[in-house]
Amino acid sequence: MDKKRRRLVMRTVILLLLGAALVYTLYINFFTSKEKVAVGDKAPDFVVTDLNGKEHHLSEYRGEKGVFLNFWGTWCEPCQREFPYIDTHYQEYKNQGIEVIAINVGEPKFSVNNFIEKYDLSFPVVIDKGNQLLNAYGIDPLPTTLLIDKDGEVVKIITGEMTNKMVRDYMEQIKP
Repeated sequence: MDKKRRRLVMRTVILLLLGAALVYTLYINFFTSKEKVAVGDKAPDFVVTDLNGKEHHLSEYRGEKGVFLNFWGTWCEPCQREFPYIDTHYQEYKNQGIEVIAINVGEPKFSVNNFIEKYDLSFPVVIDKGNQLLNAYGIDPLPTTLLIDKDGEVVKIITGEMTNKMVRDYMEQIKP
């Protein structure tokens, strides 16, 4: 009888913990919202360190540069196709007041470095550990790119893959 009682208590505790986890998950998903950044909003400021160790403060670009803010993942096929275009146009526009910041969605540094080497990327790449920026900007799906003008205002949000011409036109659009 004592053994049966212990087993019953353990099963009850496990079920209660599972139930609590389920309730918490439902609460987080349905009753808390991601901040969704919209066109016309000031882009939320952030400080990130790229894989080369350089810090990037979004607010430091205000008044000087347009920012091409790209959220991506190494497994994302559209990201793989558009990154060579982004890099080519970054080379063309970086001295004309455009900054590209590519924000990886929390993947291991090893995977991200391999991706950068494979595509020979020259623009700053950061890893969003814990998806803080992803959540702050309300990003879904990948890839998503925000065009931020020199005043720090979001002028366009692009979801999905971009063509070579689109990347060039978008950089031209936020050029100071």
